[in-house]
Amino acid sequence: MRVIGLMSGTSYDAIDAAAAELSLADDSLVLKPLGMVSEPYGEELREALATALPPGTCSLAEVCRLDTRIGQAFAAAAVRADRELCDRGAELVASHGQTVFHWVEDATVHGTLQLGQPAWIAEATGLPVVADFRPRDIAAGGQGAPLVSLFDLLWLRGRPGTPVALNIGGIANLTAPDGTAFDTGPGCALIDAAASGFSGGRFAYDVDGAVAARGRVHEPLLRRLLAEPYYGLPAPKTTGKELFHLGYLRDALSGFGTLRAEDVIATLTRLTAETIADAVRLVAGTEVIGSGGGIRNPTLMEMLARRLPGVPVRTSDELGLPSDAKEAYAFAVLGFLTAHGLPGTDPASTGARHASVLGSITPGREGWRPPAAGARAPVRLVVA
Repeated sequence: MRVIGLMSGTSYDAIDAAAAELSLADDSLVLKPLGMVSEPYGEELREALATALPPGTCSLAEVCRLDTRIGQAFAAAAVRADRELCDRGAELVASHGQTVFHWVEDATVHGTLQLGQPAWIAEATGLPVVADFRPRDIAAGGQGAPLVSLFDLLWLRGRPGTPVALNIGGIANLTAPDGTAFDTGPGCALIDAAASGFSGGRFAYDVDGAVAARGRVHEPLLRRLLAEPYYGLPAPKTTGKELFHLGYLRDALSGFGTLRAEDVIATLTRLTAETIADAVRLVAGTEVIGSGGGIRNPTLMEMLARRLPGVPVRTSDELGLPSDAKEAYAFAVLGFLTAHGLPGTDPASTGARHASVLGSITPGREGWRPPAAGARAPVRLVVA
């Protein structure tokens, strides 16, 4: 089955559309990558989204507009991926949507909201769409994240030692072979907030880690940031920009006077490296396999490597899986599992009471014809 996975992460800079040929063979799920295209959000839509996200507020009218416009943007990305990567032969679209709120109180997740109405994708492509993956796991008592954990467990099974899959987006998360999975804290969220804040919006992120490389870590600020209670919570746990945003950073900077932008961004980069390294040590990781936009920040990766002596830090590209597209491929896999009536979660990773078949299905132009019954849940993922 040819599946298109659609993903836009907490940095909400672009929609990634990855296409894969997926099939079940004995106890394995075989993934053949067909490529990825990326569609940046239009400036007006990105600004509207940024305004609506925490700590901002918005009306239900704005939520409706965003749900429609994001759905249309996802639809355009899916159409392009079907045309350019599948020669118009895709059979299913799996859309993560855009997370706009993850409702966490007292370490318990009560709900989550992803926008990007799947009806627009189904109408534009004519294909059935699996969307709204996270709520079912939350309803079963889980965190609803990180949902890539099952993908990571299947993919890294049998690899020697204790390989840790790490994704660094706006928020960083990891998965260990025993099923332990959690958000480690801010990946690039605070770095991006500082880059935008100090530049008056001219820069959305620290390009190539160049600003951090020019700065010096401000140790008192780092100690204050590391005192955040979230880091001491036990797994499973999840977080997001509901916590780590520009207002959070401004509060952390209070009382320190005027600090250089370079020093603040260097400190935030060190914070991300420290919290990831602490998490890797917590699960006794012997190898880190990274993906996501954060691994393109050489200053961050150098800081992380220095804090994990003797632990190789490599990218998923080295294992045959394009790091920029990994999350989109992961949701293609989750959509495929849903289409076959197979669970897409590991309860040890999310804290749910049981594994669940994820998502809701929007039928395509020809309706919805589920595959024949009798498919068995795979125990490993093979990248062809």
